[in-house]
Amino acid sequence: MLIHVVKSKIHRVKVTGAELNYIGSITIDKDLLDAANIVEGEKVQVVNNNNGERLETYAIPGPRGSGEITLNGAAARKVSKGDILILITYALLSQEEAKTFKPSLVFPNQDNLLT
Repeated sequence: MLIHVVKSKIHRVKVTGAELNYIGSITIDKDLLDAANIVEGEKVQVVNNNNGERLETYAIPGPRGSGEITLNGAAARKVSKGDILILITYALLSQEEAKTFKPSLVFPNQDNLLT
């Protein structure tokens, strides 16, 4: 049997933009993607601490060191610039694998940068 476990988490990042007229996705600073072990195109759960919205989309890389967190397409309607988000990815693991698996947890500073 396989179970879903947290693979990656970027905790408390600030929305820097919302682009409604885009095909979809979330743009995330490449440094944050790398630190969290999230790959381009990977499904990401977006949890908005400000309004309780939860949605799923896919990751696209933004410029390194930019701190960019931009919701694109329809997801842009679920956030406001300055909202605080938690970004989560999951993996399917066997129960035995899950017992020893360690997720990548990232805690950026208030500017969405690694310290």
